[in-house]
Amino acid sequence: MAKVAANNGEKGEKYHRILAAAQKIFAQNGFHNSKVAQIAKEANVADGTIYLYFHNKDDILISLFEDRMRMLIDVLRKELATIDSLADKIRAVIRLHFRLLREDPDLIEIITIELRQSTMFMKEYQNQQFRSYLQVLGDLLKEGKDQGLIRQDVSPGLMKRALFGMMDEISLLFVLSHKQNKYSIENVSEELSEFFLRGIWHDASELP
Repeated sequence: MAKVAANNGEKGEKYHRILAAAQKIFAQNGFHNSKVAQIAKEANVADGTIYLYFHNKDDILISLFEDRMRMLIDVLRKELATIDSLADKIRAVIRLHFRLLREDPDLIEIITIELRQSTMFMKEYQNQQFRSYLQVLGDLLKEGKDQGLIRQDVSPGLMKRALFGMMDEISLLFVLSHKQNKYSIENVSEELSEFFLRGIWHDASELP
């Protein structure tokens, strides 16, 4: 799978070039230590050009998150459309999350660490794309309940956040420890998938 990266969409090539530069600068320097001028230099645009598209550095960070989440959701939905088994769909969600850890570590670092440094993100942002991502998980869990595959006492609204929380915490461990070789990403993905599925499945002995 290719990196979840910016494309030349409706907002224009320069807009997406700025986001790509911001992802690199934020990951290298941290959000607080990054300057708009550094992003402009990396994107090969004038400092003032940044403000034609963004209000401030926080706006760049949030726009970057929204853009990458939108593309992640698109990749996820396309992958899920090719899978029949509900259990395998849930495994695919987890597998994709950890593939990103290997294929786009800068993005994972921004999601797990740098977003939390933005007061605007934590207090003002409405999390539209994140809610859409969680909805994909919630819909899978609801589908499983409707089919009798998942226990009826499982709350899709709660469990979709529990699953993301586990994936986010493990990703944070990789980012902070810088010991990616200590754990195999593939093994982590498989172990978490089976742990989660056995906890919610109606009859774990029949888990495909």
